[in-house]
Amino acid sequence: MNAHHHPDHSRSGNPHDHIHGAVDPAILTTEKGMWAVKWSMVGLLLTALLQAAVVAVTSSVALLADTIHNFGDAATAVPLWIAFVMARKKPSRRFSYGYGRVEDLAGIVIVLIMFASGLMAAYESLSRLFQPQEIHHLSAVVLASLLGFTGNELVARLRIRVGKEISSAALVADGYHARTDALTSLGVLFGAVGVGLGYPQADPLVGLVITLIIFKIVWDSGQSLFSRLLDGVDPGVIDEIKHAANHVEGVADITEIRVRWMGHRLWVEINIAVRSDLTVERGHAIATEVRHALLHHLPYLSGATIHIDPANASGEAHHRISEHTHDELPLHSH
Repeated sequence: MNAHHHPDHSRSGNPHDHIHGAVDPAILTTEKGMWAVKWSMVGLLLTALLQAAVVAVTSSVALLADTIHNFGDAATAVPLWIAFVMARKKPSRRFSYGYGRVEDLAGIVIVLIMFASGLMAAYESLSRLFQPQEIHHLSAVVLASLLGFTGNELVARLRIRVGKEISSAALVADGYHARTDALTSLGVLFGAVGVGLGYPQADPLVGLVITLIIFKIVWDSGQSLFSRLLDGVDPGVIDEIKHAANHVEGVADITEIRVRWMGHRLWVEINIAVRSDLTVERGHAIATEVRHALLHHLPYLSGATIHIDPANASGEAHHRISEHTHDELPLHSH
């Protein structure tokens, strides 16, 4: 039995496997969520572009690293936009599960771009550490640092406010992340002050610290993205499904639950056992109630395949065919 997500169930729930820039269904299923994503991207992009202009005239490697960092943060909105566009496409005969995986692929591209940017920032910082270069217009570097702080703080407030309004823990988490990035931007200011006091290595040292932060984001994001591509899920999702199904009257047991993410949507396969003497019609009604319960408890659920077993033959083990031979084939089972 297939269950499909309906708009009236698009309340926010507890997001799982959240990473920097990951999708919480509450973001994509509300106009406010997409609005926050759009203006966060615009704000960070403008911040990074203005900082890039200052980098061109000052040669500050710390500011370069922070600029790359802000460009990377703005770029994480790209998977969200792709997900939003692809979510509108209906499944086809070739892509019967829809196009949710495109979101994960876009996320991997972003991670690879951020990794390449981190390598560039690391190279520049190490080069300047051993061969310090004069930094021009220190006051402009300080101004760009304060600009980075202000841009990230504004984005942080926007994400946290909207995240609380739509109950998106992921968006709130991204907001606090942006607030941390604001403090990172202030680090550029300390580098500039150090250079002004006669310590030219202060600038590349701050650049290296920011580079390490970039690599930490790449590592965390990469881990979660590849986990999703291997159909890994937070065990808490399994617990939520089991909790929801167990509260349906008529469910005697739950034997198997398989879950996978397709982009920002969840697909579930579940085996439930019912009394052996029930009619097919009654078993079907129980499956429908289970579907209804799952949609209520997991608003990010896209589809559910619910298999009904009699209580005396519950589980996939009862569906296997024992070893046998026929038509001169080797011994085999199904």
